[in-house]
Amino acid sequence: MIKEVTYVMNIEQLAAHTEEEIRPYHISIQSIVEKNQHRVLEAFRRLKISDSHFNPTTGYGYDDYGRDTLEELYAEIFGGEDALVRPQIISGTHAITTALFGVLRPGDELLYMTGEPYDTLEQVVKGSNDKDTGSLKDYGISYRSVSLAESGEIDFPEIRNAIKNNTKMIAIQRSKGYADRPSFTIDEIADMIQKIRTIKPDAIIFVDNCYGEFVELQEPLHVGADLIAGSLIKNPGGGIVRTGGYIAGNKDLVELCSYRLTAPGIGKEAGASLNSLQEMYQGIFLAPHMVGEALKGAVFTARLLEEAGFTTTPAYNAKRTDLIQAVAFETAEQMVAFCQAIQKSSPINSHVTPYPSPMPGYESDVIMAAGTFIQGASLELTADGPIRPPYMAFVQGGLTYEHVKIAVKLALEEIVEAGFHQIETG
Repeated sequence: MIKEVTYVMNIEQLAAHTEEEIRPYHISIQSIVEKNQHRVLEAFRRLKISDSHFNPTTGYGYDDYGRDTLEELYAEIFGGEDALVRPQIISGTHAITTALFGVLRPGDELLYMTGEPYDTLEQVVKGSNDKDTGSLKDYGISYRSVSLAESGEIDFPEIRNAIKNNTKMIAIQRSKGYADRPSFTIDEIADMIQKIRTIKPDAIIFVDNCYGEFVELQEPLHVGADLIAGSLIKNPGGGIVRTGGYIAGNKDLVELCSYRLTAPGIGKEAGASLNSLQEMYQGIFLAPHMVGEALKGAVFTARLLEEAGFTTTPAYNAKRTDLIQAVAFETAEQMVAFCQAIQKSSPINSHVTPYPSPMPGYESDVIMAAGTFIQGASLELTADGPIRPPYMAFVQGGLTYEHVKIAVKLALEEIVEAGFHQIETG
């Protein structure tokens, strides 16, 4: 019992020291929150959003005034000409898939310039070896990726060599996802776009924007991207949108995506909003603040666990462009114990113990600690990752900074007391 009290006191002292040390970075995050909140508020004011925009539609959803205005709002906030914002888009992977199939045609090529995309997109772009699943490959659309240089930076000479006449779309994954590489900032994405334009001016530049919305002061469309996509149960849903996704960008490209989502000739004209509009409007309004809470939690997590002896990326003082905080563990057992401890500190299903298991779209077993109000919501605090070397848990989200702080402290206490990790006791 005395040993337990000693550990708890040391971790509390470590947390207090951490919070003082990261205060300047929290102030910087708050400045970004206020500027993004102002941008969102001005868009609401310019479009004269009223409670009449919340009225639901059913059936075909023709003449859905609230839905159409919501899409104008997204386009304005994210810097595009048009947008598609629908509860019928079930995830970020679905939004990305809709964008790819909407724009690409047989004989075209998709080139990922940031390495392989998320595991969940593998079958979308590569298909299955033993059956026709309707992948890009099955439709005669080729796919290649260019690995990052050893430094973790974009390999532009190799990209120049990889681009062919039929390379129609060049894709950028902003967030690291489950990869052991840096996420790309808006400045870095702007540089990528500028260089691609000199190599192949007519290429359509698509950015997977998942986890990145409102982390910086600009979005990829503001710096020249043609099309972006993301999930509403991540950043732009503000923690309250129960399902949905978005695609935004050039008007002609969004129109093509809408034909893929519904049907050619119907496109954006149909799609009932049901009872989703009020939470979608309120979610995008709340999003800058909620993203700020998650970012403050990520900075705390990075510094506290670094002080406790773990390797964390990005570092607490690094420039951030997404919500994801990676923590490296020495063994699979250590990683699993940490994720189980995060689950134990969740508001929902805290009594449930997650274990590594197969997940659709992933090659390795995955552990997912996600005691969230909305299933799979990455803006809420989660900790997950594939069980494969290097053993990295990806901690992300947090509706309140206070919850992240409490949960990460308790998780550290758990793995120390269980003997999975030692920290200096003073």
